[in-house]
Amino acid sequence: MSMPDLEDVLPRFAIIGAGPSGLCVARTFVRHGIPYDQFEADAALGGIWYHGAYATAHIISSRKISQFPEYPMPAGYPDFPSQQQVLDYLNAYAEHFALRDRITFNKKITLVQPLPGGSWNLLFESGEYRRYKGVVVCNGHHWDRRWPSYSGQFNGEIIHSKDYKSPEQLRGRRVLVIGGGNSACDIVSEAARVAADAHLSLRHGYWFMPKTALGKPIVELIGPYPLWLQRIVHRVVLAICVGDYRRYGLPLPNHRLFDRHPSVSTEALHYLKHGRIHPHPDVARYDGAEVEFVDGTRVGADLIVCATGYHVSYPFLAPGLAEVRGSVVRNYWGMISPQYRHLYLVGWGQPRSGFGNLLEPLAETLAQSIKTQDRMQFPLGAVLRRLRMPLPESHLADPFQLERGYRKARRLLPLLPRIERWLCSESDNAAPLPVLSPPVRSAEPMRVY
Repeated sequence: MSMPDLEDVLPRFAIIGAGPSGLCVARTFVRHGIPYDQFEADAALGGIWYHGAYATAHIISSRKISQFPEYPMPAGYPDFPSQQQVLDYLNAYAEHFALRDRITFNKKITLVQPLPGGSWNLLFESGEYRRYKGVVVCNGHHWDRRWPSYSGQFNGEIIHSKDYKSPEQLRGRRVLVIGGGNSACDIVSEAARVAADAHLSLRHGYWFMPKTALGKPIVELIGPYPLWLQRIVHRVVLAICVGDYRRYGLPLPNHRLFDRHPSVSTEALHYLKHGRIHPHPDVARYDGAEVEFVDGTRVGADLIVCATGYHVSYPFLAPGLAEVRGSVVRNYWGMISPQYRHLYLVGWGQPRSGFGNLLEPLAETLAQSIKTQDRMQFPLGAVLRRLRMPLPESHLADPFQLERGYRKARRLLPLLPRIERWLCSESDNAAPLPVLSPPVRSAEPMRVY
C-alpha cells in the first residue's frame, strides 16, 4: 500500500490504547471538542484490567481514589474492587460517555514517525498508513516483562507474573515467587492457600503495609500534606499495626518509605506469621530442581514466578522520539515531548494513588496543552526547556504534588504563546523533524536506558 499524500493529513489526533489512560484522554477530548481516532491492539478495552490482571486481583489503592471523580464507581463496590469489577466499571464509563464506538479494536500500530510540517505518520500491522495532526500514546507500562538473570539451569517451569492467571497454576506445586511488589505478594499469598509449598525471594528489604488501618484503606489515611509528614504518619501506623519486619522473617527496608513503591498486602504478612510463606534472600543460582539463595540455603521448586516488574517501552515509536531512562520517560509534565509538536506520552508514571483521581487533571492539562500548542510556532516542549522546566527524575510521584503541578501548568499555559514571541528564535528550535520516507523501521532498536 502506498503512502498517502501530505494533503491527506487527518486534522485530528490518534489516541493509542484504550486502558484507563486512553479512555480518560478520549473523554476529555470529547468535552473539549478535540477530534480524535482511538486504536486498541486488543479485542476489548480496559488495558491491564482486560489482558493482564489475574482473576483474583483486587486494586490496592481503594475505590475512592481509583474512580474517576466525574463518574464514580457504583456505591455497592467494596473498598478494594476486584479485577472484574474494575473492568466492568471501565466498560460502563465508556458506555456512559459514548466512547466505545470511537475505538477501533484489534488495530495494532507498528510505527509512529514525524513528518515535515509537524504531522505524524502511523503504520498499522495491516500495512495501512495514516497521517494525523498529533499522537497521544497511552499504551500502558504493564506488558513488557522484566526478567531476572541467574546462573545455572532450572528444570521446572518459569513464568512471569504477567502470565499468572489463576490459582490453578499453583495448586499442589512447590512455588517460589521472586520479587517483593504487590503482584508478588498477591501470588505468594495464593500459593500459601493452594500450593504444596510457598516461598518468597527478596533481593532487598521492602516496606510492607497492611491494606487497612483504623477501618480505612491505608492510602486514605493522609491528605495533601508534605512528604515528610506523610512518612511520619505511616511510620506510626506501621509501628502499631505491623511492628518489626524481622519478626516476620523479612529484611529491613534499605530505603526510606515512599522512595520506592511500598507493597500493600495484609495477606502476605498474615501467611508469613502462619508459616505458610517461607521468606528467603535473593537467588544465587538455579541447580536443576532446586534453587540456591545467597545465604547458602536451598529449596526444591516446581514453579518459579518472576514478579520482577516491567520495562517502560514504546517499540512502535521511531528511534529517538522518546528518551527513556530506566522507568522514567523524559518529557515535560509527564506527557509533553521536549522536541516535537503534538507528541504526548501519557500514563507511564506510578504515583501513590489510584488512576482516576490523577488521570482527570492530567487529561485536562493535556487538552489545554494541545490548544496552546495550536497557537504557537515552536514545539511546546522547546519553550518549556528554555524556561528551564525540570524533567522528571523518577517514575514515582506523590499524588498531591502531582495535582499541584497540574494546576500550576494550567495557569502557565495561557502565557506561553506570548512568552514564545520573545523567548524563542529560529536557532532555538528543536532539531528539524526527520523525513523518513518510505517509513521503514530502523534496524536499530529504541534505546532504553
